[in-house]
Amino acid sequence: MINLIGTYECKSDAKGRLMFSSAFKKQLDSVLQDGFVVKRAVFQPCLELYPMKEWNLMMEKINKLNRFNKKNNDFIRRFTAGVKMVELDASGRILIPKDLFEFAGIKKQVVMSSSVNIIEIWDKEKYEKAIDDAADDFADLAEEVMGNTELDELS
Repeated sequence: MINLIGTYECKSDAKGRLMFSSAFKKQLDSVLQDGFVVKRAVFQPCLELYPMKEWNLMMEKINKLNRFNKKNNDFIRRFTAGVKMVELDASGRILIPKDLFEFAGIKKQVVMSSSVNIIEIWDKEKYEKAIDDAADDFADLAEEVMGNTELDELS
């Protein structure tokens, strides 16, 4: 499993290309040639960039769902809606498809932020607002998510 680190700002060009951070390139060096999958995020107005290896692991989990269960089938359809494969070009950029660019409301300034094994791609203003909005509740959220005793038993 890949564990990515960092948050980087970049600019998009008129065609929807983003310069991939050199720090992310170094961290993903062993899997860059496999390409990526970009999709709409589930909970936020941003995009998720999966290294192909991580996408395949996610698809293994999803393929275990019973498709004859309507909720599962609806989830699969929604989760994979608008999914596209992307690769780094010779200049180290990725081309984000226009429909996904519009979904995320990306203008010119972009934030690429690590989220464990994927990279979130945000319009800079939306990212800063999401971080600011979450700041007030973060202490309570941290306690609820990480403060339970079950996690302590696992270590």
